[in-house]
Amino acid sequence: MDFKEKLTKIKNVKEELLKRKNSPFSAGNGIYEKFAYPILTSEHVPVEWEYDLNPAKNPFLMKRNIINATFNSGAIKFQNKYLLCVRVEGADRKSFFAMAESPNGVDNFRFWEYPVTMPETEIPDGNIYDMRLVEHQDGWIYGLFCTERKDPNAKHGDESSAIAQCGIARTKDFIKWERLPDLKTPSPQQRNAVLHPEFVNGKYAFYTRPQDGFIEAGTGGGIGFGFCDSMSNAIIDKEYILDEKKYHTVYEVKNGQGPTPIKTSEGWLHLAHGVRNTAAGLRYVLYMFITDLQDLTKVTYKPAGYFLAPDGDERVGDVSNVAFSNGWISDEDGKVFIYYASSDTRMHVATSTIPKLLDYCKNSPSDGLNPASSVERIKQLIDANKKLS
Repeated sequence: MDFKEKLTKIKNVKEELLKRKNSPFSAGNGIYEKFAYPILTSEHVPVEWEYDLNPAKNPFLMKRNIINATFNSGAIKFQNKYLLCVRVEGADRKSFFAMAESPNGVDNFRFWEYPVTMPETEIPDGNIYDMRLVEHQDGWIYGLFCTERKDPNAKHGDESSAIAQCGIARTKDFIKWERLPDLKTPSPQQRNAVLHPEFVNGKYAFYTRPQDGFIEAGTGGGIGFGFCDSMSNAIIDKEYILDEKKYHTVYEVKNGQGPTPIKTSEGWLHLAHGVRNTAAGLRYVLYMFITDLQDLTKVTYKPAGYFLAPDGDERVGDVSNVAFSNGWISDEDGKVFIYYASSDTRMHVATSTIPKLLDYCKNSPSDGLNPASSVERIKQLIDANKKLS
């Protein structure tokens, strides 16, 4: 097969993948529907990103820039399109952002021609990833993401110690980005920071994740909350713990806010990730809770356990047994598109509705934090169901 024939075959296979319809199937829990195929994989990136298409320079049509994974995507509805700001990771382990759009939110996602050119601060980024997008009341669209840099105090030869902080950028069109100074908080490290979409008493409000070290949360107590006066120089003087990590739960090791919460008539809907330790390593799942409309630090409902966990093929990947979400979209008709990554490798979507998610949060039992309470709530459900027969 010559160069031209091979290139035609590659493009045809990719086009079939990009046009493939995605069918929903019931997850069996009545809360959401998953879909048959991942919505974005490394195979979805444009041919021009990986191959040098000049036969004189690349006669064997080899990939020159191998893309390893597409995951952990921010999400927003923009100009009637479903946009994802995707964490794209190359074979060199470096992550960058790229926009992908779909007409319906569940399939036909296509990357824009170029990846995002993210300006840097005076301290260059070692890596950037996991952007949360929010259209704020002030008129800007903000992207909050993790900027990782090598720890300058690491011992000689230690090439894994890093410092993570919250990078901030804003845009009007997702093409041109204005980089702002990193968020400053009392915590030594800061990951999974999320901007609340509205002003709170004239201030910007943030969901944070206080963390002592790059990997371990340490004394960081869970999902934090704080205020600042300006995004141009965002400084949080004090962090309050909104949702703490707890022993022997799905969020015992650490937890973090996922996307920005959704405002409903009955409170703010939150999607978060929780991490627990297992004999096979860390396990990441998603869970939900509701906070009060006026008092954003007051959790009003919180179901026990996980809302969504990696299942089947989702459990296999670069970092196995991980479900992670930093993006969702709520349509005007009440439909919710929940974008989640599996095992740091690929992107999926699940769909639900605002009424379903509120029902799930309000009427699912809370965690009694011991086996006796778990058994008791099952017995109560059995007894209630027996009365119906």
